[in-house]
Amino acid sequence: MGELGKKQPDDVVIVCALRSAQTKSKTGGFKDTYAEDVLAPVLAAVCDKVGLDKREVDDIVVGNVNGNGFAGAAPAKFLAGFPETVSCSTTNRMCSSGLSAILTVAGQIRAGVIDVGIGAGVEKLSATPSAANKAKEAPKAKAKEAPKQVLADGSMTSKGEKKKGPVRKYLEVQMAKDAMIPMGITSENVSERYGINREDQDRLAFESQRKAVLAQQQGLFKDEIVPITTTVRMADGSEKTVTVDSDDGIRASSMEALAKLKPVFKANGSTTAGSSSQVSDGAAAVLMMRRSKAEALGMPVLASMRAAALVGVPPDVMGIGPAFSVPEVLAKAGLNVKDVDIYEVNEAFASQAEYTVQKVGIPRERLNPVGGAIALGHPFGCTGCRQVATLLPQLKRSGGKYGITAMCMGTGMGMAALFENEQ
Repeated sequence: MGELGKKQPDDVVIVCALRSAQTKSKTGGFKDTYAEDVLAPVLAAVCDKVGLDKREVDDIVVGNVNGNGFAGAAPAKFLAGFPETVSCSTTNRMCSSGLSAILTVAGQIRAGVIDVGIGAGVEKLSATPSAANKAKEAPKAKAKEAPKQVLADGSMTSKGEKKKGPVRKYLEVQMAKDAMIPMGITSENVSERYGINREDQDRLAFESQRKAVLAQQQGLFKDEIVPITTTVRMADGSEKTVTVDSDDGIRASSMEALAKLKPVFKANGSTTAGSSSQVSDGAAAVLMMRRSKAEALGMPVLASMRAAALVGVPPDVMGIGPAFSVPEVLAKAGLNVKDVDIYEVNEAFASQAEYTVQKVGIPRERLNPVGGAIALGHPFGCTGCRQVATLLPQLKRSGGKYGITAMCMGTGMGMAALFENEQ
């Protein structure tokens, strides 16, 4: 996507990147707020902050995994004040959905389809308010007898007879089965297969929380977070108006406290709640343009997008994706590991983030310098955009030249993107 250090008219540049606070699922500030009501203020803010007329935006692509943003992209667009002339869509590539949205917009700009676009992401891992209420009111389901037999062709029976109708063909192919493994078990697989021990995981988790606590105390997240006023339903049924302007999952920890936590996915395992990403709600958006368009509109240029990579890995150790996507994006850009100043590697689990650090040789002081998903949270569809909103201010503060964002994905993939700082 252009040549490092050279500014070309067709470069894809970022003019603004913002996010909401990341709040704890089911108990945090957005637990009673619809996904589109979290996304809309962020979409509006990336234009308002730089003084861009929203009619100039050609397309909006929103990353979302659990479906709560599928219908919400269009309502969010209108709630944010965009006219009907602005198109929009959603995309789902598991945990890299936000980065996939960014790449989709970048590709459209490079192909000449559009000049201005927004790559965004949102995830509401708390149930929507109406769904949550209905769930509480619904009658309890009765337990069903477990299937007693699985046939070779993948059909399941309760009494030995062949089941009628479609069969689950993925049961016949091992890697297809592995794609359905729970994420926590893939973390345990990474730990066991590559020797990532419990202490290594706890140390990475501790560092994530430590750095995030310090960054929050120093106010480093203030400029990247869009304050959102919403309503929270209290335990007694009353409602309270609040302004959510800070991540509420960040907490001080210690190696001693982390060591006391029990494994949560496997008996005698090594992955705990403390070394796993937090289940969160949140949104983020990245406003991108063709460089010539940004110059014509008088927009600030924060960074240029220089390279991206997408790889596949064995699904039963899906977390190793960044260990392969990062080297590929470095090779595409002609850079070495130490040429990059900041690595924002998503901490789906400490096991896979630690493996990536060891495999790639990432200097630890350059890894998630203000904390990662273990501390900040991981709203699946949002994270790829959130990482960019966190990366660019940190590049500016540190005077760094290059930054990489990367993450693993369920079913066995890795994605990474390289940005060149122009602030």
